[in-house]
Amino acid sequence: MARWHAIAAELREAIRSGAYPPGTKIPKEEELERQFGCSRTTVRRAVAQLTAEGLLQPVRKGGTTVREHPPRQRLTRARQVYRDERGYYFDPTAQPWAAVETPTVSLGPVPYDIARILGVEPGEEVVIRSRVMGHPDTKTPTQLATSYLPASVARGTVLAEPDTGPGGIYDRLEEMGRGPLAWSESVVAAIPTEPEQEALHLPPGVALLRIVRVTRASDGQVVEVNDTRMSGELWEIGYQLERHQSAHPSS
Repeated sequence: MARWHAIAAELREAIRSGAYPPGTKIPKEEELERQFGCSRTTVRRAVAQLTAEGLLQPVRKGGTTVREHPPRQRLTRARQVYRDERGYYFDPTAQPWAAVETPTVSLGPVPYDIARILGVEPGEEVVIRSRVMGHPDTKTPTQLATSYLPASVARGTVLAEPDTGPGGIYDRLEEMGRGPLAWSESVVAAIPTEPEQEALHLPPGVALLRIVRVTRASDGQVVEVNDTRMSGELWEIGYQLERHQSAHPSS
C-alpha cells in the first residue's frame, strides 16, 4: 500500500469515529507531515483522496475542514418485511443472495452519522457485523451490509457471535424481550470510500446507493442500524404505489 493510502485510511477512520467532527479543521499540512513522517506531496495526495470521497472540503485561506452534511428530507413509501426459513429479509430481489466472503463481527467505534441514529456518542464502542453479499454461484459482490448494535444491547450475547442461529439477530432480539421489532428506512446517495469502491468493483465516478435501515424495540429504543451500500449505476430502488382515497377517480 502506498504511503498516502495508509495516511488517507487513518484520517478517514478518525473522521468516521468522530475524532474530527463535521465542520472542524483537520491539522495543517505541516502538522500532518510531522505526524506521519512524510512529504508534503504525500499528505496532499491523501487529503485529495478524502476530498474526492466527500469527507473533506478545502476552505479558501482557511485550511481543510470535515464536510458537514445537511439534514435530508425524507420521502416515505410503504414497504413490507418478509421472512423465510433463514429469517427476515426486506427485498425479494436480494433474497437469494448470500455472503460471498466470511462475515466479520467486531467491537469498534461507531461512525458519527450512525451514532446520531443510535443515540450514542461518536466513536463509542458498538458491535459491528459486516457482510459482503452477492450471488452464491458467481460470487460477484452486489452489496455491503453492516449492522451496528449498541454495546449495551449486544455485548456478551449471541448478537456478538459470528453465528446467531436460525432467524438471525432479529429473532434473537425478540427472544431477549425487545420485540415486536419495527423498522424504518432511508434511501440516499453517497460518494463511495476507496475500500467500498474496491469491495464492490465500482468504476471511478459511480455513486453508492445507500439504504439505512433502523430497527426499534417495542419501547422505541434503536437496537440496530443496518447500512447497506450498492452500486448506484447497477441498482435502483422501486416501490409499488397505491391510490390514496384522495386520488380515487371521480364517480
